[in-house]
Formats: sequence, structure tokens, C-alpha cells
Amino acid sequence: MSDKKNVTCIICPVGCRIEVEIENGNILNLSGYRCRRSLQYVKDEVTSPKRILTTTVRLKAKGAHVLPVRTRAPIPKSLLKEAMKELKSVSVAIPVKMGDVVLKDVAGTGVDVVASRSWTE
Repeated sequence: MSDKKNVTCIICPVGCRIEVEIENGNILNLSGYRCRRSLQYVKDEVTSPKRILTTTVRLKAKGAHVLPVRTRAPIPKSLLKEAMKELKSVSVAIPVKMGDVVLKDVAGTGVDVVASRSWTE
């Protein structure tokens, strides 16, 4: 028996609502897409959803400052909580520049977490 799922493509501003028919993890049918980029997005979203993780980490500085960080690339959605647990214990010394690696290989994904802004004092 097949299962139907609706996915909104976020690749471009059009936001196609794509209906996906899935059976045993395989895509049987897609409808509602307007371009090839939507096709690839939906295939990835249905089989292996990934997200860019954006959060904050503590700064080793006076006061209660936090530094915005993000992953360099999308990581599997299923590993977001594990990545957040790892980042909870991270404290960054200043100065730090935007793009500096804050945590290597987060949650065993091979993706680094980097600073999203510079902080000098």
C-alpha cells in the first residue's frame, strides 16, 4: 500500500506544493512540481531530509554573551538533537572571526560548525 505526502519546495520563491506517492521508501509518483530543482529537493527531502543548524554557543567573556553559529552544510535532520547536545558544552574564546570553526565534525557528520559573526571584545 502506498502513502501520500505533501512537500512544499523551498528551492525558489514559487513554493510548489508537491504531492509524493511513496511505497516501501521508494517514490512512485510526483505531481505539482514546476522545475527539475524541485524534483531533486523532494527526492532528498523524502529519502534523507537535511537541515542547516543555526543556534548560539557561549562566549568566554564578561557578561552573558552568546555567539551565533551555523553548520557549514546541511546535516541529517535525525542528528539535529545530538548536534545541539554537543554544542551545549561549547564555549568560544574571543576574539573570534566569522567563519572560524567552533566545533569540528558535529555529531559525526563530517560537517563543521562555524561562527556566524565576528566578536572582538
